[in-house]
Amino acid sequence: MAEKSGRTPTRPIRVPIPLWDAYGRVCERLGTDRTPDLLDHMRARIREYGNADELAMLEEAEQELAERRARKGGRPPKGA
Repeated sequence: MAEKSGRTPTRPIRVPIPLWDAYGRVCERLGTDRTPDLLDHMRARIREYGNADELAMLEEAEQELAERRARKGGRPPKGA
């Protein structure tokens, strides 16, 4: 569900700094950053282990992201 501001809410997580830094470096070498990589992992988990309700929630989320990107003219430029 989208927040009233129309922005995707942030979700803080606790991660040891060396793990976060190493993960960021690996993502950079792979030509991505942490956010899309984590989102891809979350999608894969839901597709593999999600029940019908969770798969429907994933579809709802994907639709929300697609609509948001359409309003903004696509994905933001890398590094923005």
